[in-house]
Amino acid sequence: MKTVLLLVGSNIFMTLAWYGHLKFKWLDGRSLLTVILVSWGIALFEYCLMIPANRGGYLSGQFSGYQLKIIQECITLGVFVVFAWLVLKERLTWNYAVSFALLLAAVYFAVAFKPGGPAPH
Repeated sequence: MKTVLLLVGSNIFMTLAWYGHLKFKWLDGRSLLTVILVSWGIALFEYCLMIPANRGGYLSGQFSGYQLKIIQECITLGVFVVFAWLVLKERLTWNYAVSFALLLAAVYFAVAFKPGGPAPH
């Protein structure tokens, strides 16, 4: 659970770094270099959470590298859905919802079976 919570926190920072500048009024009229440097500053906090999440999840034997990546991508989309709704004022349409559901299915298949274990019946 600690790994997942760290991944959620890191993805909040990464979403702000990647997309926050689109709506941050205080960055209006600033140079692209300034926006990039601000985004890098925000991304630093993402790395401060992502690295411990991946190390802890992997080195504890709780998750494989593949599982960590699939979980992380799903969390990224979940965080982005909330961000897009609240900050970008975009709505979740049916096609995006179906895409997200398929990614949740990917997480299930990634973590439900041990690597190299038997195929599902």
